[in-house]
Amino acid sequence: QVQLVESGGGLVQAGGSLRLSCAASGRTFSMYAMGWFRQAPGKEREFVAVISPSGGTTSYANSVKGRFTISRDNAKNTVFLQMNSLNAEDTAIYYCAGRPGPSTGWNRPTDVASWGQGTQVTVSS
Repeated sequence: QVQLVESGGGLVQAGGSLRLSCAASGRTFSMYAMGWFRQAPGKEREFVAVISPSGGTTSYANSVKGRFTISRDNAKNTVFLQMNSLNAEDTAIYYCAGRPGPSTGWNRPTDVASWGQGTQVTVSS
């Protein structure tokens, strides 16, 4: 499995933008579907977005569709999450996640094989 390290979290005002990055170590990054989950205090960890190993297919939670964009650069072993039009409901710890194989079937955190340590995103109103 790959080792994942997130960065780019912070404090932003409502309506603003942030870009999260996830750096992966290992030789098999290009074989992994990569995604993002988030968890707010008192809530379950929830799916945000996923991208296929080649980057050709993406999927998003309805709550972020049209506002967030996931992308990857396999040459640099990095996946990104561009977050626009942020609101208070986006406040959470964001976790980078990976699993070998296709990007389909990402319904629960237990589907994930590798996790990053998380990065805090706080949106002020």
